Amino acid sequence: MVNEEMTSMERVLTTLGQEEPDRVPYFLLLTMHGAKELGMSIKEYFSRPEYVAKGQIRMRERYGHDCYYPFYYASLETEAWGGKTIFYEDGPANAGAPFIKSMEDIESLEAPDVWDSPQLLKVLKTIELLKEDSGEDVPIIGVVMSPFSVPPMQLGFSKYFDLMYENRELFNRLMGLNTDFCIEWANAQLEAGATTICYFDPISSPTIVPKELYMETGKLVEQKVISSLKGPAAVHLASGSALPIIDDIADTGASVVCTSATEDLAEVKAACKGRMSVLGNLNGIDMRNWTVETTEYSVREAIDKAAKGGGFILSDNHGEIPCQVPHEVLMAISDAVRKYGNYPINR
Repeated sequence: MVNEEMTSMERVLTTLGQEEPDRVPYFLLLTMHGAKELGMSIKEYFSRPEYVAKGQIRMRERYGHDCYYPFYYASLETEAWGGKTIFYEDGPANAGAPFIKSMEDIESLEAPDVWDSPQLLKVLKTIELLKEDSGEDVPIIGVVMSPFSVPPMQLGFSKYFDLMYENRELFNRLMGLNTDFCIEWANAQLEAGATTICYFDPISSPTIVPKELYMETGKLVEQKVISSLKGPAAVHLASGSALPIIDDIADTGASVVCTSATEDLAEVKAACKGRMSVLGNLNGIDMRNWTVETTEYSVREAIDKAAKGGGFILSDNHGEIPCQVPHEVLMAISDAVRKYGNYPINR
């Protein structure tokens, strides 16, 4: 199916340059679907990098989208710190009990070495395998959890907000440890062959914290990480709203921002003003029950609102398409992009 005039890499780079490629690029950010593709459980699928790489290659052959996505699951990072992961048969893996039991534990906490973590090394091997397959033709999207957004898995939501508001000294120490780890982990993925880094940062969204708090915490962390990367970064708020902090995200040096399904793509595109490209914003939860007709309408609406002039990549709004989204819907997204997303778009 992947047989078009531009390669996926050329298509994406053109649109990120705020120019129009041959058609709108689209990212199907599929993770658990790879297990279905290979006929195995989600836990088994994520046990070997060869499985994940094979799943990604097969899914791209099937749906023709414009990236490889070697993301496993969010709690994989916390495993490097000593945390645990709980697997489910029909949904994403979740973090187990927080490994930071008390605030005082932060005083003696040390960041892990990326190269000493078998779990992280699996992801790096997956990236290497995908790079061998794609060469320079397909973007490979590396993923990191923001140092500002990973603490709910490290010590729990309640304790984290207590820390943020009541003990800035320990908060700053945790941010420093997380930031050093995040930079090392991101650059290791880029070195392995990732094209860009998706920086997941839902806590920074005004959906979760006030903008004033973000400005003195999450934004500063984001700036430090992005300025230290050896490649470009996309800021992903994982379904959180982006519009109120678009200018601030642009200030961090991000190349791409992902927008929530609750936001109007035309407004977000206008707010980016050519400074960043927009990724989004199909509703992954609703997508589970879409018909082919609903899918076609949603894809066309997104393209009509944001695609003119380049600077737009169609995707879901969360960064992981639920495993309950059926093959027919994924195929309908692909078909609709090819039906309505060819440039020039004159509607």
